[in-house]
Amino acid sequence: MKTIIEPFKIKSVEPIRFTTQKERTRILKEAYYNPFLIRAEDVLIDLLTDSGTAAMSAKQWAGMMEGDESYAGARSFFRFEAAVKKITGMKFIIPTHQGRAAEKIIFTLIGGKGKYIPNNTHFDTTRANVEFSGAEAVDFPTEEGKQPEVIAPFKGDMDIPALENFIKKTGAKNIPACFITVTNNSGGGQPVSMKNIRDTKTLLRKYNIPLFLDACRFAENAFFIKKRERGYADKSPLQIAQEMFSYADGVTMSAKKDAIVNMGGFLALNDDTLATNARNLLIITEGFPTYGGLSGRDLEAIAQGLEEVLDEHYLTYRLRSVEYLGNKLTDAGVPILQPPGGHAIYIDAKNFLPHIPPNQYPGQAIVAELYQAGGIRSVEIGSVMFGKYGKDGKLISPPMELVRLAIPRRVYTQSHIDYVSEVVIEVFQRRNTLKGYKITYEAPQLRHFTAHFKMM
Repeated sequence: MKTIIEPFKIKSVEPIRFTTQKERTRILKEAYYNPFLIRAEDVLIDLLTDSGTAAMSAKQWAGMMEGDESYAGARSFFRFEAAVKKITGMKFIIPTHQGRAAEKIIFTLIGGKGKYIPNNTHFDTTRANVEFSGAEAVDFPTEEGKQPEVIAPFKGDMDIPALENFIKKTGAKNIPACFITVTNNSGGGQPVSMKNIRDTKTLLRKYNIPLFLDACRFAENAFFIKKRERGYADKSPLQIAQEMFSYADGVTMSAKKDAIVNMGGFLALNDDTLATNARNLLIITEGFPTYGGLSGRDLEAIAQGLEEVLDEHYLTYRLRSVEYLGNKLTDAGVPILQPPGGHAIYIDAKNFLPHIPPNQYPGQAIVAELYQAGGIRSVEIGSVMFGKYGKDGKLISPPMELVRLAIPRRVYTQSHIDYVSEVVIEVFQRRNTLKGYKITYEAPQLRHFTAHFKMM
């Protein structure tokens, strides 16, 4: 098979500032060993997130120049609305400035004390918005999804038997909605099968519980279905996406992922009353319903990005570029969550640093060392991000301790990724020298964004 090349040409470039290891040691200490607190100009390769970090296309930039900035009824909104409706089939499209704003609106309306929101796995902002409403976020990943070394085609699936047992125990009246995150970000960027989405909907219909999709990476999930699920090889990513959304009653999306833009999101609904209430809340918190916290140029860029993201050449390049990094690390013996996901490689921190226990945050140790060794910014997805404290004050860790290397869309070339692999492998080869960390400051919610750490 020939090399899979980038399906684009580079028209504009941004310089990278090189730092020395001595400089990075100082910078890391001043940032309290938290990559979120490092200035972007001091980062060589930024793999902190794939959210809002994409390179937009020439057509997207051209569309931004045509953006209609009218306060109400802008033509850019109607282009945006048509693009979202074409893919999702939803009746009501409500723009927001990003995904967490859509989450804040929907959970304000359906959440509250005594309510439960199931999901295959909530990501950080989703969980925070559920809990901020007073409701409880509950995860139902499959057993194979909790085991990094297991190779399976759809490790992001919902554990449907466990979900049904929970519904019976809790009572359907206390579950205002169930979410499926596609792809499953906290579960390693793993896809969800069409069968699992369909079977989850069948179960929820039995109990009259609406199904929502967290669709940040819907196109990547659709392409995994095309490649891995029987009966979909001859269908286009658009057709597959349309079927995925046909089982949903609502959608939240951060357009900063699979719409390939730097800002934006939306809430899509089929229920008239819920949509009316959402729009009323939108006006209070985000803006008028035809701009929702976004400028007309943002709406134009999202509409164009939603068209480009479903191109098969782009999706082939996207998934293969992530797999390329995963294969290089695996060949060197670096433990990663298998198989590689759609947007990121997840280092298995438990097996990378078995001498550091979860309460000393092995993932954070890797994150700090990757920056110090090579200027690479990544993020811990483990006991820092998802750990909780029991009544006895002891840390309750999540099933996996991971470090995510999220690949921005259309930003880095193969040589950048080769460099990343070299740094990771170098750190892995001297992994026994790494030490654990302790938290010296943390916020009550989403602590990983602002926490301060100290080396043990």
